[in-house]
Amino acid sequence: MPEVSRFHGIKIRMYYSEHEAPHFHARYGEHKLTVRLSDGAFTGRFPPRVRRQVLSWYASKRTDLWQNWWRLRARQPARWIPPTI
Repeated sequence: MPEVSRFHGIKIRMYYSEHEAPHFHARYGEHKLTVRLSDGAFTGRFPPRVRRQVLSWYASKRTDLWQNWWRLRARQPARWIPPTI
């Protein structure tokens, strides 16, 4: 699963051939979170502070995330997304 960003110990990964709807995975230690690209709905458990960081990052990087989703669907390599929020 391609890693597309990393910040504050949080790894962000995307994989195109998984289940719909378009989404990304965040991992922080043993914690896992899946965030849907269309609306930011999430599943999984993260410490609240870290979850807020991921969702803030998602809100500022939605366009980049969607572009990566479509690149991966076209079997092109993902682009690195800067970790700045």
